[in-house]
Amino acid sequence: MALTNLNQYIEYSKEVMDALQNKRPVVAIETGGTFAGIPYPENVETAKKVSEEIRLTGAVPAYISIMKGKIKVGMSDDEIDDYGKRRGTMAKASRREIPLILAKGEYGVMTLAATMVVADLAGIPVVSGGGMGGVHRGAEITMDISSDLEEIAVRNVIVVCSGAKSILDLNLTMEYLETKSVPVMGYKTDEMPAYMAIESGIKLPCKMDSVSEVAKAYKIKNDLNIETGMILMNPISKEYAVDAVQMNKVIDEAIECSKKDNVRGKAITEYLMKYVKQHMGSESMDAQKNMIIENAVLAAKLAVELNSAETL
Repeated sequence: MALTNLNQYIEYSKEVMDALQNKRPVVAIETGGTFAGIPYPENVETAKKVSEEIRLTGAVPAYISIMKGKIKVGMSDDEIDDYGKRRGTMAKASRREIPLILAKGEYGVMTLAATMVVADLAGIPVVSGGGMGGVHRGAEITMDISSDLEEIAVRNVIVVCSGAKSILDLNLTMEYLETKSVPVMGYKTDEMPAYMAIESGIKLPCKMDSVSEVAKAYKIKNDLNIETGMILMNPISKEYAVDAVQMNKVIDEAIECSKKDNVRGKAITEYLMKYVKQHMGSESMDAQKNMIIENAVLAAKLAVELNSAETL
C-alpha cells in the first residue's frame, strides 16, 4: 500500500520520511518494552540512547507509537519526553487495539505485534524489540498465545530480539514457530536466549555468524516468495545477563501468585513481568535497558546491510 494512502492514520517524522523516500536504512522500534517496561525518566534516557546508537551505526530510528489518535513512525526528542512521562496512562496496543485507540484519539504503546504491522505497511523490513511474546505456560488449558507469533508468520520483516520472554513456555513457543514455518536464527549462538538470561537449554535450528548471512537469507526468502517473517535472536551480553536459575525460581513464584490473585488473559504478561522485576531488583532493570540497546544496534547493522544489498 502506498504511503500516501495511509496518511490519514499514519504520521511520519521528517527524518524517517526522508530516509524512506531516499532509500536509506530505517529500524522500526517497539515502544512497549522501553516506554511501558522501564520507569520514567529512565525510559526516556534509554529511548534516546537507542536512537543515538542506531544513528551512529548508519540507520534511522523509527519508534512506532500512537499519539493523539495517530500512528507515529519516528518521534522527535520532545515527543519522546512527552511519551515517556505518560507511562502507566497509555493503552497497550496489539493488532486488535490499533483501530480502537485511533478512533478514540488516544495514546498507545505498541507491542511487538503492532510494531510489525506498522513496519510492514511502511516498508521497513527490520524491527527491533526486547523479547517476543509466545506461548504461555499452561496454554494447553488457557489457549493463551501471544499475537506476536501470529504476526511474525504473515509480516515480511525480520525481528531482532533476545528470544521470547522468560515467563513463557519457551519449548512450546519454538514448536509454535516451527508449525507456522517461521525461520528462527541465533546471532552467533545455537541456543535460544531467554530474554534477560543467556541460557534456555533450547537448541536453535540455525546459527548465523554475520549480518550479511542474515541479509542473504532474507533476500532468498523474498526471491522465493516465501511469505513469512524471520526472527534473529540476539543473546544479551554476559556482563548484563541475569542468572537463569534465579530468574526461573522467581517466575515460578510469580505464576503461583497470579493464580491466587486470579489474574488472567491480557493482564497476565504485565503481572508476571512486574513481579519478576520487583523481585530481581535493579539487576533486571539494567539487563532490560542494555538488552534493548544491544538489539537496536544489531538491528541497525542489519538494516544497513540490507540497504547496501538492495542498492548494489
